[in-house]
Amino acid sequence: MAQDSWPSPAHNARAVTDTEYEKIAARFSGDGVYGDPGDAAVVTAGTGLSVDVRSGIYASVRGHAWTSGTSTVNLAVAANSSGSTRVDRVVLRLDRSAWTVRAVVKQGTPGGGAPALTQDAGDTGVFEVPLAAVTLQSGANSVTVARGELYVGVRIRPCTSSTRNPNPAPGEMCFETNTGRVRVWTGASWVGLFDDSGVIVVNSALSAWSVNTDSVLQKRNGNVHLRLGSFERAAGTLAGGDESRLPVLIPAAYRHPNRDQYAICYTTGIEVSRLTIFSANSDRPGQVWLTQHPTITKGEWVLPGSGVSWVVD
Repeated sequence: MAQDSWPSPAHNARAVTDTEYEKIAARFSGDGVYGDPGDAAVVTAGTGLSVDVRSGIYASVRGHAWTSGTSTVNLAVAANSSGSTRVDRVVLRLDRSAWTVRAVVKQGTPGGGAPALTQDAGDTGVFEVPLAAVTLQSGANSVTVARGELYVGVRIRPCTSSTRNPNPAPGEMCFETNTGRVRVWTGASWVGLFDDSGVIVVNSALSAWSVNTDSVLQKRNGNVHLRLGSFERAAGTLAGGDESRLPVLIPAAYRHPNRDQYAICYTTGIEVSRLTIFSANSDRPGQVWLTQHPTITKGEWVLPGSGVSWVVD
């Protein structure tokens, strides 16, 4: 088969078949209902053995638009006299024999759980997306409905950290080309899904201490992971009651906004000491201090534990 494209004057005088339409339209929109889980349920229990599909609903299945219309759609549920509980599904079904999308009840097997969705590939068959699960006890004259709508998602939008969509929809994601971060809108704020700062050395030279092992941090997916290095006392004796700043400085972007962090370390003689990593709103922002310790003389060591983590995003 030679190359082809459509719609085009060179392709069947611009006429497009249903199959050809699906080939392109299935990528225009995700499968599912337009809306989000905060909306009222699409399917609820109806009178007797039936379910109601709410009016005014719109959806897409493989690019084919569907609406429930201006009044409630009532769907019958088959009786169950099997002796076992049966779980049916309410689905939106694209039937390629007629190229229509309809809400239907897909009957399950008693005792077997909800039936699997049919999602035929190619140019024939049916393609289903879920709306709800319907439970029917044996001999019952009513049903219970558990909502299970699949919602159409929104695509990841490229932007910069200063040009995000000013009117985002819940669940909308963006990729910041200037920071490499992927963020999602919760309905109230943008939160980080993915970012990676790489390894950053956070040494900050001080005359009172020499650095034997670098202090490094890495921010990934909104969390900062700090591994403090090892430090040798280079100045005179540090009395046990005195605090001392260590040669580390956390850059502004990686400081916790309002909570100090604490870490255990060991000093020469295998004595336990305590470090404080100060938050952004403290009077020592980003600084690391030895705040509780025994007397430390020149040439003795401070050896922090394996690592400290906190959330910044």
